[in-house]
Amino acid sequence: MRFLPRLIFCTALGIITFLSWRLLLRSPATGQRGDLAPRAEEGFTLTLDTFLRIQQLRKKRLRAFCSQPGKVTTLPRSPGDRACLLSSLRVSTKLDLLYCQVPSTGMEEWQQLLGKLEKENVTLPVPLPYPWHHTRETQLSKFNLTEIEAVLGSYTKVLFVRDPFHRLISTFMQGMGSSPSFSSFVQDVLDIGPLNASTAWKPLVSICRPCLVQYDYVVMFGFLRQELGYLLQRAGLPVDNLLPEFTDSQVQWTYGWLSEQMFSELSLQQKQQLSHFYRWDLAAFPFSSSFLSDLHSTPETW
Repeated sequence: MRFLPRLIFCTALGIITFLSWRLLLRSPATGQRGDLAPRAEEGFTLTLDTFLRIQQLRKKRLRAFCSQPGKVTTLPRSPGDRACLLSSLRVSTKLDLLYCQVPSTGMEEWQQLLGKLEKENVTLPVPLPYPWHHTRETQLSKFNLTEIEAVLGSYTKVLFVRDPFHRLISTFMQGMGSSPSFSSFVQDVLDIGPLNASTAWKPLVSICRPCLVQYDYVVMFGFLRQELGYLLQRAGLPVDNLLPEFTDSQVQWTYGWLSEQMFSELSLQQKQQLSHFYRWDLAAFPFSSSFLSDLHSTPETW
């Protein structure tokens, strides 16, 4: 499958979905570090107790990552700097929710769900009388510094995460960029570098600033329906008959199969550079099943 055109990959994606789902569901049940991927056995049901334990593990790992030097942990005083730093953070003032908008992590279904919830007769305590109260969701950067600090201190904050290599494959499959093959696309990404990277493939740590924003929930792509159900229930929001049909679990395993094929297209140097490119994401989040994890070693300084 070396250097196959993107169109063939898109066709293959539909054909292998069922086969890869059946084969890869046979993985052993582990996930002690907050990675549910190895536990996705057929018929696996996430209990509330397991969900809460998994959240503790993910946030513990994130706190350990943020304890390293060089992390962004304070809000800039300049409105322009804040706008740049918080550009991907969205707020629903009606639902008291904040989330980070990251492509290819289940945003479409999540925003569909928020649209349904905002139409419901939901009554939640709001700490401050914002001018935007009970209006459509907005960017956090639209608020002033005092309001931003209040939102960060009181709203339910949700972070969606996904294997960075899967995000990269998804970006390629969606036709972003002009590269004819995955290896040339990866090379373009590496040549552009992290500073000028598109949000489509930019490291999640650089987009969502998890050392600045103390996220209450870290939600993993592949288990969105189960995890979001418990999350909204604990946030006091109605969930009955409102959760959309998430397809991330099937897609997750299809991309697991594709990862092996597309990873083999890359040179050893590209693999190592890509692992370095996503080193923060690999250190901050439990991607034990990622192809990039085997190449990743946590540096002493960040």
